[in-house]
Amino acid sequence: LVAIAAPGAAFAGKIDDRREWQAERIEQGRNDGSITWTEGIKLRAEQRRITRKEAQLASDGYLSASDRRVINDMQNTATRNIKSESNDGWHRLFGLPRVGK
Repeated sequence: LVAIAAPGAAFAGKIDDRREWQAERIEQGRNDGSITWTEGIKLRAEQRRITRKEAQLASDGYLSASDRRVINDMQNTATRNIKSESNDGWHRLFGLPRVGK
């Protein structure tokens, strides 16, 4: 039983690690101005959607391989969106304070 649960648990850790990394990237972008307030709102909403989807898929206590693939695809899209918003040329004006969350 432990050997069967271990791969799922390892993947759950990977999901959590990616979620943390993505949240840090969003905050870093908000702090340095490369992610605007509205972009930050959209990116955080995407993170909440991923979390809700993971909870929905794991409601039976198990993430199947297809469930993990769905979450991984959503996280891949989120990573691309974070990178895109960070590099889209829209920045907080220099010298202005950060506003919002």
